[in-house]
Amino acid sequence: MRDMFSSIANRIFLILIAGIILAMTVTTWLASTRHDDSMRELRFQHVVDRIDQIVVALDDVTPDERTTILHAAENFGFTAQVVPEMPDVTTSAKNETLATMLKERIGYDRKIAIQRETDCIPLHPQHQKTAANSMNSCRITYVSLQDDTILRLQLYFPKPPETFRPEGGGILPPGSIPYAILFLALIGLLAYVVSKIAARPIGQLAHAASQLGQDIDHPPLKETGPREIRLAAKAFNAMQALIRRQIQHRTHMLAAITHDLQTPLTRLRLRLEKVQDQELQTKLLGDLSVMQSMVREGLDLARSMDSAEKMQRLDIDSLLDSLCADAVDAGQQVTLTGQTHAFVQAQPGALRRCITNLLDNAIKYGHTASVTAARDQEHIVIQINDDGPGIAAEELERVFDPFYRLETSRSRDTGGTGLGLTIARNIAAKHGGRLQLTNRPEGGLTATLTLPVSVATGKHQ
Repeated sequence: MRDMFSSIANRIFLILIAGIILAMTVTTWLASTRHDDSMRELRFQHVVDRIDQIVVALDDVTPDERTTILHAAENFGFTAQVVPEMPDVTTSAKNETLATMLKERIGYDRKIAIQRETDCIPLHPQHQKTAANSMNSCRITYVSLQDDTILRLQLYFPKPPETFRPEGGGILPPGSIPYAILFLALIGLLAYVVSKIAARPIGQLAHAASQLGQDIDHPPLKETGPREIRLAAKAFNAMQALIRRQIQHRTHMLAAITHDLQTPLTRLRLRLEKVQDQELQTKLLGDLSVMQSMVREGLDLARSMDSAEKMQRLDIDSLLDSLCADAVDAGQQVTLTGQTHAFVQAQPGALRRCITNLLDNAIKYGHTASVTAARDQEHIVIQINDDGPGIAAEELERVFDPFYRLETSRSRDTGGTGLGLTIARNIAAKHGGRLQLTNRPEGGLTATLTLPVSVATGKHQ
C-alpha cells in the first residue's frame, strides 16, 4: 500500500476517484432524499384532495344526509365518521405540513388535527388486504365542518413504489448497479489519464536530473506545457548551464596548471642529472618523479570530469579480457572469471582508464587481482579483489577524496598520488554507474563497479 502512494500519479488517481465517488454518493443521496420529499408531497396532495372532496360534500347536505355519504367513503379507501368533540392530539412535523396544506385548501377557519397511527385496519373488509400491504400506516384526521361538527377521517397511505425504495436501505434503486459500475469505470479511466498527464512533466524533470549527473552536456529540457512546467524547465536548464560553465572553468584551470608545470619539471629533471652527489641526486629525482606523477594524474582527473570522448556501444567482456591479458603480459598476477554477455554505452578510453586504475590499485597494495564479471538484471557487476591489508571501515569513503592518502602501506612511499580512485569514481558516475569499496572477510579489499546494461544487448557470436 505504501508503494502505491509513493507515486504522484497514483496519488492523483486515488484522490480523483475518492472525490468523484464521494461526490456521486452525496449527490445520489440528496437526489434520493429530494425524490422522497417530492413523493411525500404528492401523497399529501392526494390526501388533501380526498379530504377536501368529502368535506365539501358534507358541508352542502343536511345532517341526516351525511350518514349516506360517510358510508360511501369506505368504498374509496378510507373511513369517515362524526365524533362528539375534537380530541387533544399532538401533531408531528410531517403532520403539521399536511395540516398546513389542508388549511390552504379548505380554509384557515377550520379546526384541524392529525395524528399518525400504525396497525390500523379499515372498517370495510375489501380494504383490509390493501391496508396490510401498505405497511398498515394511516393518518387520523379531525376536521371541523361549517356547522362545527367534528369529522374523523381514517386515511391509508400507500408505501412508496419499490423502484424508489431499495432493499437493505441503500441509496441506489434496483437495476442501477450495472450503470453505476460503468460510470465508475469511465470516471476511473478519465482519472487515470488525468493523473498520467499531470505526473508526466515531473517524471521528465526527474529523468533529466538523473541524466545531468551522468552527462553535463545532456540536451536541455523542452520548455513546453503549462506555465508552471515551462518555468521549472527554464530554471532547470539555467541551472544546468551554470553547472556546466563552473565545471568547465575548474577543469580548464586544473588542466592549464598541470600542463604548464610539465615544462619546468622537465627542465628541473635535466638539471638534477648534473648533481654530483649521487645520494642527493637519487632523492631529488624521486621527489621529482612524484611531482610529475601528480601532474599527470591531475591531467587525468581533469579529463575524467570533462571528457569530450563520444559514447559507444562497448562489449564489456572483450574489454575486461583485453585489460586482464595486458596485465598478465606485463608480469602481473591477474585472473578473470565469469562473463556478462552484455554491452554498455561508454566512452571506451575513459572506462578503460577506470578499470585500469582499479587493477593497478589492487596489484599495488595486494600484489594480485582477481576479477569477476556478472550480470545482475539490468546492471553489469564487476568485482576486483586483492589480498592486501584492506582499509579501515571509516576510511572506505574518504579514499575517494582527491589527494587523500592513508597512513599505512597505501602512502606516498608506494608512489600513489591519491587521485586514482577519485578518477575511477568520476568515470563510473559519468557512465551512470557506481563504485564502492568493501573489506573482504578473509582479508583484502573488493572494488565493485556497477554499470547499466545498454538498451541493445547481445551475446558473443
